[in-house]
Amino acid sequence: MRTIIAFVTLLRIDPRFFDVNGVRLAVWEHPGSDPPILFIHATGFHARCWDQVAARIPGRRKIAIDMRGHGQSSKHGPPYEWHNFGKDVAAVCGALNLRGAAGVGHSMGGHSLVLAATLAPTAFAELLLIDPVIFAQTKYGPAPWHRHFARKRKNHWSSPQEMFDRFKTRPPFLYWDAAVLRDYCDYGLLPAPDGNGYVLACPPHIEGSIYEASGLSDANLYGKFEQIDLPVTVLRSTYSSPTDPGMEMAVSPTAPDLASRFRHARDIETSHSHFVPMEAPALIADLVGQSF
Repeated sequence: MRTIIAFVTLLRIDPRFFDVNGVRLAVWEHPGSDPPILFIHATGFHARCWDQVAARIPGRRKIAIDMRGHGQSSKHGPPYEWHNFGKDVAAVCGALNLRGAAGVGHSMGGHSLVLAATLAPTAFAELLLIDPVIFAQTKYGPAPWHRHFARKRKNHWSSPQEMFDRFKTRPPFLYWDAAVLRDYCDYGLLPAPDGNGYVLACPPHIEGSIYEASGLSDANLYGKFEQIDLPVTVLRSTYSSPTDPGMEMAVSPTAPDLASRFRHARDIETSHSHFVPMEAPALIADLVGQSF
């Protein structure tokens, strides 16, 4: 019953908006006891994708950010340089005067937390990096990657229900917790500018451009890891054999030796795909509860 009450209360919150680094960011906060937990989402997602994890951690202050280009935050035209995501997280930490927070980041969110922890070191007490998009160092270079298929995503919907019905039987979404998929659809659409239906809260051309920039030199965090004097947990997916159409994005992008690069880190493997928080919100909540 406690979990259900926490879930319902979380759904009623409204975002606060912070102007940082030339963008306006939507920040969702559920009041509770400190130390706070700061959740950072992946490319193409939004802050409310964390609702099912947050609902399983009752009583704690929980904060989630819609990153630039996503959710209810500002959407400027490309390029989207990866170092700006980390700078945005650090700026929000400063605006909220966060101290000793548990940082929890998935994919691009994990990458962003690493840079933010170097820019705002007192904001965090520990980091949980969930299959972060931190590649082997040799994969970074001066040229963007090939045009990403996310640019072709369907971008007009009659309702969140249509989106949910379309995705619930298709990989990778069919493997997700149903409530997470519902949150992804309900909060992942915005009214279309022409008033006709809905569009994605992360426009396809923005999502694609972020993926394409993920291997650029500005996204290379090697040389930053030693600056982080905090306990770090790297939760790394071992899923590596996509046999279903649509599972290309489900393979882990994380460098296998990433944890060894930090001063104080542990490596945990999971058989879940790259979309761990979507498939297993209880697992993430348990890790946060155990570590933080």
